[in-house]
Amino acid sequence: MNTLSEIVSDHIKFRRQLLKLAKSDIVKQYRGAALGWMWAVISPAVTIFVFWFAFSIGVRRGHDVDGYPFFLWMISGFIPWFYMKATLTGGAGSIRKYKYLVKRIKFPVDTIPTFVSLSNLIVNLALQIIMIFIFMGFGFMPTKYCLQIPLIIIGMFIFFTAWSLMAGMLSAMSKDFLNLVKSVTQALFWLSGVIYDANRITIPWIRETMLFNPITLVANGYRNAMIYHRWIWEYPGQIRNFVIMTVIMCVLAIWAYKRLKKEIPDVI
Repeated sequence: MNTLSEIVSDHIKFRRQLLKLAKSDIVKQYRGAALGWMWAVISPAVTIFVFWFAFSIGVRRGHDVDGYPFFLWMISGFIPWFYMKATLTGGAGSIRKYKYLVKRIKFPVDTIPTFVSLSNLIVNLALQIIMIFIFMGFGFMPTKYCLQIPLIIIGMFIFFTAWSLMAGMLSAMSKDFLNLVKSVTQALFWLSGVIYDANRITIPWIRETMLFNPITLVANGYRNAMIYHRWIWEYPGQIRNFVIMTVIMCVLAIWAYKRLKKEIPDVI
């Protein structure tokens, strides 16, 4: 509890700096590029186009999903994945990336993964707004079910920020862990139902296992809001699973911070 209190206190005390550093982190990502901020849209757009072409024109041959074009069904789960992917890898490398804050300025280590996660979320929120306009361009206006998206965003942010703290601490101690995270991120994409409906997997134990995956649950939440027009609390089992995994991740983050915080300045 003392460690948790310390983490919360640091975030409250440095809340203004977190916002400034999140903005600075975004600027650093696109500094020196001729197109600048446009890369925040261009890069995801290229990825989405490739998968749309492969699965809509190729494999699926343009079949609609529950009355929606497959393209809309796909991006409703794909757009939040860009935040999750960026935070899986960026969060794990956050403390190494900003080691000067630890060694020179004595900035609280536990807040570094938070502003990195926040910067990724800000960029992703812009993509989510674009996604809504794309839906509108196809003639599908936002419904009351979209009101639950902020709840999904909050849950997603909490889980992946906790992940960033745990992974950031471990990666600061061992670069091998960071390399491991980078190597398995693509596998997580294919195993998490981002471009297919995990609920329709016919093998029960695989389906139930996947429904403990926060990436799968976030993608399901967005599709329930944008495509299926269902409230997330209509699936109490999935809410339970997400809460369990979030609590576990928060406990692991607190443990990693408590065990390693004194060693980090010397290691990095």
